[in-house]
Amino acid sequence: MRDEYGRTPHGHLAIGGCDALELARKYGTPLHVLDSDRLNPRLGAYQAAVARFAPGGRALYATKALCTMALCRAAHDAGLGLDVCSGGEIYTALKAGVPASDLYLHGNNKTAQELRYALEAGVGRIIVDNFYELELLEDLTRQTGRTADIWLRLTPGIEPHTHKAIQTGGVDTKFGFGILEGSADRAVRRALEIPGVKLHGFHSHIGSQIFDLEPFALNARTMVEFAARMRAETGFVATDLDLGGGLGIRYTTADQPPSIEAFVKTVSDAMREACHEHGYPVPRLFVEPGRSIVGPCCVTLYTVGSMKSVPGIRNFASVDGGMFENPRTALYQARYEAVLAAKPDAPAAETFSLAGRCCESGDVLIWEARLPQVASGDVLAVFSTGAYNYSMASNYNRYPRPAMVLAEGGQSRVIVERETYEDLLRNDVPLRVS
Repeated sequence: MRDEYGRTPHGHLAIGGCDALELARKYGTPLHVLDSDRLNPRLGAYQAAVARFAPGGRALYATKALCTMALCRAAHDAGLGLDVCSGGEIYTALKAGVPASDLYLHGNNKTAQELRYALEAGVGRIIVDNFYELELLEDLTRQTGRTADIWLRLTPGIEPHTHKAIQTGGVDTKFGFGILEGSADRAVRRALEIPGVKLHGFHSHIGSQIFDLEPFALNARTMVEFAARMRAETGFVATDLDLGGGLGIRYTTADQPPSIEAFVKTVSDAMREACHEHGYPVPRLFVEPGRSIVGPCCVTLYTVGSMKSVPGIRNFASVDGGMFENPRTALYQARYEAVLAAKPDAPAAETFSLAGRCCESGDVLIWEARLPQVASGDVLAVFSTGAYNYSMASNYNRYPRPAMVLAEGGQSRVIVERETYEDLLRNDVPLRVS
């Protein structure tokens, strides 16, 4: 991982052309550093791949991976639409200047307020997840006089090799209408009955952090087969087909994910071949990358505090972050790699467990980090922290969430301010003291 980043003349780790130690001194730690020199090419790679392999299609940035105004704007400026999944994400994107028509609203339990917000704002598509939402839309379109342009989210029954917590396309999932158990058929018929609803196509997403491309191809074939059957039974022809995201990234040097181009080509080829087989008009292809765009583009900087050695068992090096700003290790045993920012090329001497500050024994960011000798005050850099780190952060133990800076061409600027103690209390209402 360290080999993907540059070095300063002093041999320090460079992120977006900026000295990691200088960033830590200037902005404090923990600090999320987003490398624009890596981000922009990845945004461009998706656009180029879709244009090449699926002309007329579109890539949608999955904002749940990291939703800030700066990221929403960067994705929009690169030509991507935005996959949003809450009223808050809609609001963030609109505040960033993204047109509502470029927003695609997901989620398995959208509230009536969120659906009304989406309709009134004019989002491009509402991806309906269940019959409850169809009934809400029937009422809301009648009340508002607006049309809901929708896709139906389908569950194809595919379970790729990834952590159970991030499998989303199997039979036993909270998401979508099941193809295998028949609810998808009923959903198509119901959607076609509602006057205020216009069905444009189908959506599916099988999971995240997937390296094997065959499940993506199987998903494409399954979705086209379903669409062809619905044409035969109802006359409906889908013009849009969203095959989701889920392409994995490198968290460790052992990870070897496929390229963005290979992913897009695989799903496009499989969709087109299936359409040819079934004599079905080729729909517009949509994909929803999130992690594979922003994940590899962020490095989190920490300062080492206390050290503890348990003889014969392990060495702890505690940092000033933890599960409050990166819960992924605690949630599903995520793995990361780290270096000393001052000497990223120094050979490893010992194994350390990089512990966080939270009052939980499981708050360890990396259980076995091979590093040179570490001392209190050292700055550690942890790679591939762009996706589902800051976006899943909390104020557990009343820790303020860290700042985020954008580094580009040797310059840096804040894109998310560091929270203060006052921020923590902004919504608290104290009891009156008599």
